[in-house]
Amino acid sequence: MEQQRGQQDAIARAHALGVLRDAAVGERLVVRTHHGDGAQDALGVLVARTPATVTIDTRRGPVELALADVVAAKPVPPPPSPRPSRR
Repeated sequence: MEQQRGQQDAIARAHALGVLRDAAVGERLVVRTHHGDGAQDALGVLVARTPATVTIDTRRGPVELALADVVAAKPVPPPPSPRPSRR
């Protein structure tokens, strides 16, 4: 059972790295990383990519993520338009 889980994790990671490799700068993504402190999700626009990192511009500012820590990634649609005021 544990071996099967490891294989599933490896497949998910390979898929995530493929998404990040193929994504265009300016595309909106969500990326999950695991590292010593636990998990971190970054939702925003891909602004930079190096052989070892990606940078996602989130609402809180740019976040640089190590590809070695990536466990999942997928494109996401644009955020919804702001609601009109009720006045």
